[in-house]
Amino acid sequence: MTEAVVSVIVVSHNTREDLLRGLGSLGDVTLPLEVVVVDNASGDGSADAVEQRFPHVRVLRNAQNVGFARANNRGLFETRAPFVLLLNSDAELRPGCLETLLRILQERPRLGIVAPRTIEADGAVQVSFGPELTPWREWRQGRLVVGVKRRQPAALKTAAEAAAREHEPAWVSASCLLARREAIAAVGGFDEAYFLYEEDVDLCRRVRQAGWGVLFTPAAEAVHHLGRSVARDPERARFEYNRSHIRYYARHNGRLASGALRVYVGATAAAGWIAGVGPGPERAARRRSCLRLIALAARGNER
Repeated sequence: MTEAVVSVIVVSHNTREDLLRGLGSLGDVTLPLEVVVVDNASGDGSADAVEQRFPHVRVLRNAQNVGFARANNRGLFETRAPFVLLLNSDAELRPGCLETLLRILQERPRLGIVAPRTIEADGAVQVSFGPELTPWREWRQGRLVVGVKRRQPAALKTAAEAAAREHEPAWVSASCLLARREAIAAVGGFDEAYFLYEEDVDLCRRVRQAGWGVLFTPAAEAVHHLGRSVARDPERARFEYNRSHIRYYARHNGRLASGALRVYVGATAAAGWIAGVGPGPERAARRRSCLRLIALAARGNER
């Protein structure tokens, strides 16, 4: 049996159909692979479906949803190939994507991570890379992300132009990236204190600090059905985003920026609680979520 060159790690939580489609996209890859699905206690039969349809794929079942970072680390620990493809369960490779990414890493030994251009199902380019997370840069990036989501022509043009050139951004999205195992091992993998969101930004920062390069290339392409996995529980997703955001700022951006972010999160949550006053279970759920965010902002970096 040919030894695997790339370990493919897919973390899944209740994304059965997307997961099966994404795994199917690996069928055209010409490289020897070992493929692992780390299932975060899905209740939709995802793990069983993968074992039935893709018997060559190893399924690691977590007893509970341990989050994206910790699940990926389990996949990293239980695989051995020198290169690692991290692929979201709602993403799929375009033909030649993985081969192109691998060739780039093999030709440029100083690179630790390379990521492809990711697009929506309708062909719109996603904002899957970016600068250091600072308040001003995030504001500009946020405007671009919202504009792309709303399909504003100016935003779509800006995103497409940025994604048309190869460059080294501060971070690339872990929805689809190929990494040199040596580079990830050098920084200890993902920081498991991040449950969801910004664990990839943190990883890329630490990889760069360790002396490796992080590259975005339009020469390879993947489709990412953005947000499918979090759409089932938007309030939980919003809380985890803010928790990760506060953690990242506390670790990397200093007390002033971290404190300002906490004030902003708390004030926004307080305004949301007021807007949620009234009868009905949805409003009650929103108020509970806002109270959690207010408590989070008061505590700061809790993990």
